Amino acid sequence: MKTDIILSGVGGQGILSIATIIGEAALKNNLYMKQSEVHGMSQRGGDVQSNLRISDAPISSDLIPLKKCDLILSLEPMEALRYLPYLSENGWIVTSSAPFKNIPNYPEDSDVINEVKKVKNSVLIDVEAIAKEVGNTRCSNIVLLGAALPYLGIPAEYIEDAIKTIFARKGEEIVNMNLAALNAGRGESINRFHD
Repeated sequence: MKTDIILSGVGGQGILSIATIIGEAALKNNLYMKQSEVHGMSQRGGDVQSNLRISDAPISSDLIPLKKCDLILSLEPMEALRYLPYLSENGWIVTSSAPFKNIPNYPEDSDVINEVKKVKNSVLIDVEAIAKEVGNTRCSNIVLLGAALPYLGIPAEYIEDAIKTIFARKGEEIVNMNLAALNAGRGESINRFHD
């Protein structure tokens, strides 16, 4: 088992929280993990990217080589496109369909979405709308994680346990909200494959 994941988005969207949850799930279940991250977190809205490598065998590098990424998981569609050179031939993109326009010359929304749809294995979902239905747009990142569950290579119950562990100190209500967001995203991913 080996899964190489690039997580991307902009500061404040919760990309590093997703990395923490996946990492916790991997380590608790005796998988090897290496992570590197690049982020402009000093300013909300700066780009955030993390390489996350998970395997049942030792991993030598924390960086994912070009054309070897199994999954690009992004909370911003243009940020997902930024890492296309890393995506393997059979890799997947799971991304939010809602742009976060943090630059003045952001392309037309439809152009960005159409570029994502050109990738044969892509899932686009409106994570903010789904999170709002769950009860809090702040869990959009967990909705996205739920949509990516089929491509992580880690059983869903491992991710659920990691959410319980990580959010336990915030109380049962927060844990349950995040579990609901995860399940809402998982349900949406089944129906959101592009044509």
